[in-house]
Amino acid sequence: MNLDKILTLAPVAFAGRTLKGFGNNQGVLLAGAVAYYALLSLVPLLILAVIGLSRLVEQAEILGALGRYLEWLVPSQSRAVLADVSDFLDNRIAIGAVLLATMLFFSSLAFSVLEKAMAVIFAHRHVTEKRHFLVSAVLPYGFVLLLAAALLAVTVAATILQAIGQESVHLQGRDWSLRGLSGVLLYLLGLGAEILILAALYFVIPVGRTRPRDALIGGIAAAALWEIARHLLLWYFTTLSKASVVYGSLTTAVVALFAMEIAAIILLLGAQVISEYERLGVEE
Repeated sequence: MNLDKILTLAPVAFAGRTLKGFGNNQGVLLAGAVAYYALLSLVPLLILAVIGLSRLVEQAEILGALGRYLEWLVPSQSRAVLADVSDFLDNRIAIGAVLLATMLFFSSLAFSVLEKAMAVIFAHRHVTEKRHFLVSAVLPYGFVLLLAAALLAVTVAATILQAIGQESVHLQGRDWSLRGLSGVLLYLLGLGAEILILAALYFVIPVGRTRPRDALIGGIAAAALWEIARHLLLWYFTTLSKASVVYGSLTTAVVALFAMEIAAIILLLGAQVISEYERLGVEE
């Protein structure tokens, strides 16, 4: 990849090239498939993560962190999703081998479909590089474990930051609350975790080699776009949307699927940007 050549291109021309490639790859259609399977994977993945991590951290603390950061993934519907997870845990349903295998399978579906979508976007790599089918089979479960580890780290860090928020600093004869600082740090914690997870997806999921720098840049760009998109979605669903009137009991599923569709489009669009960078380097 030659970044000097990229920087000499008109930004509009490169954006047009990226969007054209995204359209040629049926990016919106691919995003729809990723979003659909992500919705199927969401609740089983969260249940498994909470059950597994509750041996290390109090379940209430895990659910508290989930409630805070689920809003980043499904704006305005995090409470409904968390309620489904809590209902399962409260009923104390025994998880046998069949149920465990089923939940693991559905938890990994989104990553399997994402790998196939990435294969379309990075099709130019397949000429010289292939991935062993066992790696493709194990990779989704590796990401399930990675997300569980990320949730554990975020839960511990959030607990510490919340404790800091209860404190105050005595300065110049006044007590200054640290609650505002704690809130900022909690936001930056979530944003940092989001960037690293996206960068990991760009680095590992596509067949072939992605430079760590490119994956990180893609993660930052995708996170920035999603931050804008999710605030717009939150504003729309809380002020203008009449989805609850139209869809009734299906509102949570419909809104969550729509939000995941937008997120998947942004995720794949970031992959398309990296792909176009690589194609420019090859064309020299």
